[in-house]
Amino acid sequence: MSYAGTLNQYIQLVERVYRTGQGDMLARLLSLRDEHVENRNLRSSNIASLVDGNCIAPLDEIIIYHLLCVKALYDKDYMEAYESQSACVAAVVKMLQGQKDENWSLPLMYTVCLDLRLVAQKAEGCNSQNNGKILEKAAESLLACFRVCAADNRTSDSDTKRLGMLTLVNQLLKVYFRINKLHLCKPLIRAIDSSPFKDHFPLAQQITYRYFVGRKAMFDSDYASADEYLSYAFQKCHRDSRKNKRLILTYLIPVKMLLGYMPSKALLEKYDLMQFWDLVLTVKDGNLRGIDQVMETHESFFIRAGIYLIVEKLKITAYRNLFRKVYLIENTHQIEIASFQAALQLVGQEDVDSDETQCIVANLIYDGKIKGYISYQHKKVVVSKQNAFPPLTSLYQ
Repeated sequence: MSYAGTLNQYIQLVERVYRTGQGDMLARLLSLRDEHVENRNLRSSNIASLVDGNCIAPLDEIIIYHLLCVKALYDKDYMEAYESQSACVAAVVKMLQGQKDENWSLPLMYTVCLDLRLVAQKAEGCNSQNNGKILEKAAESLLACFRVCAADNRTSDSDTKRLGMLTLVNQLLKVYFRINKLHLCKPLIRAIDSSPFKDHFPLAQQITYRYFVGRKAMFDSDYASADEYLSYAFQKCHRDSRKNKRLILTYLIPVKMLLGYMPSKALLEKYDLMQFWDLVLTVKDGNLRGIDQVMETHESFFIRAGIYLIVEKLKITAYRNLFRKVYLIENTHQIEIASFQAALQLVGQEDVDSDETQCIVANLIYDGKIKGYISYQHKKVVVSKQNAFPPLTSLYQ
């Protein structure tokens, strides 16, 4: 909203919008990302005294802290901006608590909470010694809003504040992922999954939620759930949102590969994710040396995305594919450990010995990737006569 009036005119406009219950308009007038923040008339050095007494409570506090944050951002004092925005959120919590049978102000809550997270990130960036402490404090403010929404016991899906829960949870998930405190996500996920309104939340928020829950499932090695959540996010994401679809695929592709589904070259080309193509070829081929080379070449991409360790787990699939080749070549159900060892040495594991080879085979048997057992007496792997190497896709169903 372009706004060029005086401070008093701004206060009167905000109050009028508040009194008439225009939630979306109020959210814009109190957003740090709206054009009105460029108005120098709103950056007075004596904001509190000018607002105080000219506006009803608790709206006066919300306006004061919003404008103090605007001024601090203009002065590039990000810690002061964070403190002011945090106080603004606290004032919004007070306002929400006073609105017993209405939820028209939810857009304002969404806006001030998003702004708080963004300002907290800026404040964090100014001092590397913060180590996520500011964002963690910001999460406490977001949780205060969440508790107000969760405490609304009305069952009507038109005016309950519980409809605001998912947007807040998504903000909290973004914070917890950024500061690497994924264990704090659990109660939030439980609250959403048990909510009677979980199918009533906006689709965009459901997509964001499933994206983060899918990523958490991936880190928890629950690949079937990760596949389900991330696939939903990718399929429901608008086809023109290429950036978001690419982001989802960055995690969905390694999950799919661990489950035995290899992406097509066309898909990777379409979303500029060719970092995975050489990986696909080497995993299919059981080429351990090739996997190491791919991981070295694209190391920064995998680390930046936080999937380096997940991608490294694809070596297990490569071992399985390599040993299956040995099985097909030898065409017998009793395979010498030495044959597997020779295959490993052939693809770059030159220093692997018999004991290490047996350990790799034992892990594959334990994971269900090989059906059989090791005969230590004869130094052979005895595999099942039926489906000795089950399709990877069948292991996670």
